[in-house]
Amino acid sequence: MTGAHIVASDVALRYATRSVLHGVDLSVAPGELVALLGPSGCGKSSLLRTVAGLTKPTGGSVRIDGNVVEGPRPDVVFAFQDPCLLPWLTVEHNVAFGLTFRRQPQLSRADRKRRVKDALAAVGLSHARTWLPSQLSGGMAQRAALARCLAREPRALLLDEPFGALDEVTRAGMQQLLLETVRRTGAAALFVTHDIDEALIVADRIALLGNRGTLAGQWAIDLPHPRTTQIQSLGELRISILQALHNSITEAA
Repeated sequence: MTGAHIVASDVALRYATRSVLHGVDLSVAPGELVALLGPSGCGKSSLLRTVAGLTKPTGGSVRIDGNVVEGPRPDVVFAFQDPCLLPWLTVEHNVAFGLTFRRQPQLSRADRKRRVKDALAAVGLSHARTWLPSQLSGGMAQRAALARCLAREPRALLLDEPFGALDEVTRAGMQQLLLETVRRTGAAALFVTHDIDEALIVADRIALLGNRGTLAGQWAIDLPHPRTTQIQSLGELRISILQALHNSITEAA
């Protein structure tokens, strides 16, 4: 299965009392990981929900492989900051949750078991398949949430600050796991984060959403992994992004 090609064209979003997004153009290619940065309240999560088909844009469109997104799709998964594990289900049952939903492809019991087994192995949780969420650390819970996404064999991954509450060491491990997941599956990945350094470490491209809900800049990151040794190159990119962020805030004031 190849990854999806996501194209947001001139996307606008307005609520009753305020405008959130204005003319946003953004694409994500199969196998590409794009980090979406921006100040709090600029519309990052709103854009992600629009791409996922959870929120309908008031202007423009989102297309996946040329087809307009009219609602949630079984080949597009959304990962929240909270792992959202059901406390009464074991890890393996949490990972399997949703595979029998109406919008999902019909799978045999054997195929569902295979998907869950493979997803748990991919995130290193095979040993914890019978555990309850209360027995998991924060990092393990996030890995279980990612396994639940992988079990659906998605063509697109949409992630809304999934590592924001983790400690530095655990977060680094999850970042590496995300990279490996995108490379292995070829999925298109759009990743919301507040952390410029995190974006620089994991992303193939960074898109900055400004205070007015418009794209304030994009940066391709053509550096090999791991990038922790690329201090000078990353530093120059960081300064450029911070300057664009400052400009967008100043213009909106």
